[in-house]
Amino acid sequence: MEAKLYNKKGEEKGKIKIPATIFGLKWNSDLIYQVSTSLMSNARENIAHTKNRGDVRGGGIKPWRQKGTGRARHGSSRSPIWKGGGATFGPRNDRNFSKKINKKMNIKALYVLFSKKFEDNEILFVDSVKLAEPKTKEAKNILSSFSKISGFEKIVSKKNNSALIILGGKDINTTKGFNNFGNTETVDVKNLNVLDLLKYKNIIVSEPEKSIDFLLSKNTKKEISKI
Repeated sequence: MEAKLYNKKGEEKGKIKIPATIFGLKWNSDLIYQVSTSLMSNARENIAHTKNRGDVRGGGIKPWRQKGTGRARHGSSRSPIWKGGGATFGPRNDRNFSKKINKKMNIKALYVLFSKKFEDNEILFVDSVKLAEPKTKEAKNILSSFSKISGFEKIVSKKNNSALIILGGKDINTTKGFNNFGNTETVDVKNLNVLDLLKYKNIIVSEPEKSIDFLLSKNTKKEISKI
């Protein structure tokens, strides 16, 4: 498979070979749903917490004697049916929402999303978007030049989640320059996950050869295409 390769100015530089194992797979909605929901569950912060009758302070003494008062018997004023008592079946912060994700499923889901993005003409391969200095103005000029490419006219749109820039390695200057835009985000290919690709419409792959080599290295000896 081949794809067009561009430079910072949005000019076509040539062609680049891309593997069909990453950019030529069939859509698998069940796999994407399972992996994405698992990732969201793993990222969930368990904050909500209520106290049960054992956690509420006080209530150690019996409110009144068992018999002879004409009232219902009670053993504690911290019972869930009392005002100021503990909560029944309330949320607890010791609940575990994490889900296990098979490694082969995780990388296969990335491949499937890349294939879908490539099919929908939402991936742009650029030789490099590195910034010598973390200047937002230069980053904006680069994005503006990409908007001249067919299919990427709205890449500088003010709407949320316009573009995700995948870097071949850690680059502080480039990250600082592009992350000043609320609708653009940069991510090192080593930290890329399914949720990143789902969140953004347009994907810009900087230094594609390096990024593709890393993605291919994540493949296991067994054929993940069987998943």
